[in-house]
Amino acid sequence: MRVLQLKKNTPRWVIILLDVLIHLFALFFAYLIRFDLKADFSLIQTEWAILAKSLWFFVLVKVLVFGFFQIHQGLVRYSSTDDFKRILFAEIISSLLFIIGGLVRFYWLDHYYLFPNSVLIMEFIFSTAFVISGRLLVKLLYLEYIKEKGTEVPLVIFGAGVSGLLTKRIIEKDTASLQNILGFIDDNPNLKNKRIEGARVYQLEDLALLKQKFNLHTVIVAVQNLSAVRLQQIAEAAFELGIQIQRVPEAKSWTNGTFQIKQVTKININDLLGREVIELQNPKVSELIANRVILVTGAAGSIGSGLAKSIAALQPQRLILLDQAESPLFELEQELKQQYPLLTFELVIGDICDEKRMSKLFELFLPEVVFHAAAYKHVPLMEDNPAEAIRNNIGGTLLIARLAAQFEVNKFVMVSTDKAVNPTNVMGASKRIAEMVVDVLNEKQQTAYITTRFGNVLGSNGSVIPTFEKQIAAGGPITVTDERITRFFMTIPEACQLVLEAAAMGNGGEIFVFEMGQAVKIIDLAKKMILLTGKQPYKDIDIQITGLRPGEKLYEEVLASSENTLATHHPKILIAKTRQTSEEQEKGIYELLAIAEQQQNEACVTLMKKLVPEFISNNSTYQKLDK
Repeated sequence: MRVLQLKKNTPRWVIILLDVLIHLFALFFAYLIRFDLKADFSLIQTEWAILAKSLWFFVLVKVLVFGFFQIHQGLVRYSSTDDFKRILFAEIISSLLFIIGGLVRFYWLDHYYLFPNSVLIMEFIFSTAFVISGRLLVKLLYLEYIKEKGTEVPLVIFGAGVSGLLTKRIIEKDTASLQNILGFIDDNPNLKNKRIEGARVYQLEDLALLKQKFNLHTVIVAVQNLSAVRLQQIAEAAFELGIQIQRVPEAKSWTNGTFQIKQVTKININDLLGREVIELQNPKVSELIANRVILVTGAAGSIGSGLAKSIAALQPQRLILLDQAESPLFELEQELKQQYPLLTFELVIGDICDEKRMSKLFELFLPEVVFHAAAYKHVPLMEDNPAEAIRNNIGGTLLIARLAAQFEVNKFVMVSTDKAVNPTNVMGASKRIAEMVVDVLNEKQQTAYITTRFGNVLGSNGSVIPTFEKQIAAGGPITVTDERITRFFMTIPEACQLVLEAAAMGNGGEIFVFEMGQAVKIIDLAKKMILLTGKQPYKDIDIQITGLRPGEKLYEEVLASSENTLATHHPKILIAKTRQTSEEQEKGIYELLAIAEQQQNEACVTLMKKLVPEFISNNSTYQKLDK
C-alpha cells in the first residue's frame, strides 16, 4: 500500500513551488558567498533594496523558461539524462535572460544591474547543481523504496566494453533484481584497478580474492564473439571456486540495441566444448536447394529434422519429409508451419525397407536431391538385433539409393558416422557397409552419390547430453561407462551445415569427413554438466562407472589408419580416400541381406566381419567370431 501511495503523482504546482524555492535558496547562497558569509546589516539593506526590484523578474524567468523546456511535465522519480540536459539548457537560457534584463535595467531604468556578475555565475552553478541533485535524490530514494527486499547476489561482469556496460545498466535498472555488481573483469591489463561508471575493473586471476572477500556468486559473460577456448577457461576458473557463470544473449537477438534481464541465462554445455563453432556460407548450397524438390529420409530424427529446417530456410520448391515415427514427424510439421508459413512440404509416413511404398513416393514426388538420414543408430540395441541393423541400415540404404538412380535424382547424400571407421560394433559395421553400397552405385549410375561422416551430435535423441540431464534432474547418479572414454562432438546446426556444404561441393564418390576438434572425455563432460547446475560432482551428484556396453569403443575415430585425406576449399572439411569396393564384396552384401531376412544373427555378423576386415568386436558376444 505504501508503494502505491508513493507512486501516486505529486501535483505539478508543488514541484514548481519547490523548484522556485530551490532557485531562491541558490540566489541567496550566491550572495552569501559573494560577501564571504559576513556582510554587515547596512550592506544587506543596500543590496536588498536593489535585489527586491529584481526578484519578481527572477522568479518569472525561471518559471517561464522551465515551462518552455517542459521541465515539469515528467515525473521526478523517473528523471533521466535527457531531463538533466534540459535542466542545464534551461539554466543557461535563464542566466542569459538575466544578463539581458540587467542591461535593460541599467541603461533604461535606474542604472543598476539585476544581479552582480559574480552572483549570476554562482547562481547558475548552484541552481543547476541543486535542481539536478534534488531530482537524483528523489529517484534514488524511490528506487531503493520499491526495490525487492532480500539477500543480494554478488556478481561481476566479464567484459568492460559496450556489451558489459549495457549489462550493468540493465541490471541496475531492474528494481526486482537482487544482484549487487562488484565490478568488471576484463582481459585488458591497462584497465586493471580502474573504474568504469563507478565499478572497479579486475582481472580473471582476481576471482579467488573476490570469492573470499565478497562471497562472489556469479560471473556474467558480456563479451560478444568470445572464443570457445577463452569461455572454457573462464568457466573452469569459476567452477573451481564454486561460482556460477551466465551469459548475455547474442547481439542479433537484441531489440532496439538492448536486451532484457531475463535473457541473461546460464551457459550450456555446448559452450564448454572448447572448440570453435564451424560456420559456412557457401552460395552453392542455396543453388543446390532453391526451387528444387528435396527428399529427407529419417526426417523426424535429430539430424533429419535439423536438415529439414536448414533446407526450409533455403526455399525449396517442395520438401518431402519421410519417417516412420509418427509423433516426432507431427511435431516437426508444427514447427515448420510456424517458422516457414510459405513452405510447401509433404509428410510421408513409411519404412525405407518397404519397396512398394518407397517406389510410390519417388514416382509421385520426383525428388531432385535426396538426403538419406534414416538409420538405426543405438549401439547396444543393434548389437542385440544385428539382422534388423542390416535390413534397415544397409537394405534400406540400398533401396533408396537404387530408386534415386531409377528416378534420375541429381544427388544422393548419405549421413554416416565415425563409428563406421574401424568398427567395433554391429551398428558401425552396418554403416560402413552402407557406405560401400553407395560407393558401388556411384560407379554405375548417373546420380552423384556422396557420403558425410561425423561424430556425436549434441542434444540428439538418445545421446549422452539428454541422458545426463535427466539423471541430474533426478538427483543422480550420473552413469559413465568408463573413465577413459572419449567422444567427438558437434551441434545439430553445425552438422546440418556441413552435410549441406558437402552436398554442394560433392561430385559423387566422396566420403566427406569433418574436423571435429579435440575429443572430449565423457567423465569431464559429466562433471561440467553437474557444475552448470550449481552442484558439485561426487558431493551433490554422484558419478558411477558402469563398464563398457556391448560393442562400445573407448575412442572414436573419423578416419581409419589405412585411409588418407584430400583437402577441400574449406579447412574443416576433408575427403577420405577409402578402398574401392570389390565385386566380391558387392556379392557379399547381397548375400548378407538375404541372411538378414532369415534373421540369422550370428551368420550375419560373421559375414559382416568378412566384408569389413577391420570390424573387431569389443565387449560383445561376437568377439568369439574374431580370429
